[in-house]
Amino acid sequence: MTIKLKEDTAQRLIGSIQRYFSENMDEPIGDLKAKLLLDFCVKEIGPAIYNQAVADAQSFLHDKIVEMDVACYEAEHSYWRK
Repeated sequence: MTIKLKEDTAQRLIGSIQRYFSENMDEPIGDLKAKLLLDFCVKEIGPAIYNQAVADAQSFLHDKIVEMDVACYEAEHSYWRK
């Protein structure tokens, strides 16, 4: 699965990369280099983050499904127990 960023998100991230370089590196980075670095990070690091997020969501949903029988249980034949 290819990770595709929305254009406005990519532009904000490019700006963030440029700001990081200007504040933390010896020289600023231009638009093209920032875009290439972003593309590299999305292709190389993105899948690992995406896969971990999917695993976290699966674990969360599994835990909720396991709790469902307790949270959604209603005692049967309880009219006369009042």
